[in-house]
Amino acid sequence: MKSIRGESIFSYVNVIVLSLLSLSTVVPFIHIIAKSLSGETYILAKEIWLWPKGFNFASYEYVLSFKQFYISFSNSLLITIVGTAISMAVTMLAAFPLSRRSFPLKRAFMLFFVITMFFSGGLIPTYLVVKQLGLLNTLWSIMLPMALAPFNLILVRNFFMSLPEALEESAIMDGASNIRILAWIYLPLSLPTIATIAMFYAVGYWNSFFQAMMYITDRGLMPLQVFLMQLVTNSKPGDMAISGGLSEITPESATAAAIICVVFPILCVYPFIQKYFVKGVMLGAVKG
Repeated sequence: MKSIRGESIFSYVNVIVLSLLSLSTVVPFIHIIAKSLSGETYILAKEIWLWPKGFNFASYEYVLSFKQFYISFSNSLLITIVGTAISMAVTMLAAFPLSRRSFPLKRAFMLFFVITMFFSGGLIPTYLVVKQLGLLNTLWSIMLPMALAPFNLILVRNFFMSLPEALEESAIMDGASNIRILAWIYLPLSLPTIATIAMFYAVGYWNSFFQAMMYITDRGLMPLQVFLMQLVTNSKPGDMAISGGLSEITPESATAAAIICVVFPILCVYPFIQKYFVKGVMLGAVKG
């Protein structure tokens, strides 16, 4: 009886703590939305909390009036799609042999990947490598250094290790090659893990900011996050032109609208991937 009562108290405490954590993430987002849709007078009077006042879309019209917004949006979209495809290919091709018991030196390779999780080469050496490879001022400078995340590799490897070896043995007896085993057996059985890892990579590429600041100076290759930074820190970033409506908005509402415009596209992807999150991560965590 005592243990049941203790479990009930523990469950109530969990619900309260998780509810507070959820509110701490949702409330600021709702506040930003309300501010982006509110009138100048109410924002300057700091009367906006969770509901817009003086409802209007002037801030969004202001943000979307920048030609650079669409250029940066297309750059971020390209980086996200191509970068995620490259990362998934590299991760799968690396995780498959590392999950095989017969693969020699797999522990040494895994140790190498794990070390890179805790120790990086450093900012200047990384910059020099990118420069020597001729990647400066190209979108490859963002995609290639982020092509493989060791943490995602470990998740996929662990999931592959959880699959029955009999599947592979049967395929080998039927004459299947390693590539065919990976493509026709392992990948179809790994859909939740693939969806989860792809989402991790996609969010990382979409939010890539620091790499763009380091490696890209061409404004035509600027991703959306850098555009947002310039809009937040400077109401007239660079040579961007303002098409009008400036008197109806405040820097706060323009910043809020820019944040929503940057977050909204990647947010739309979550509902389609969310159902795979728990299953994908937990399956990858069965074995160490």
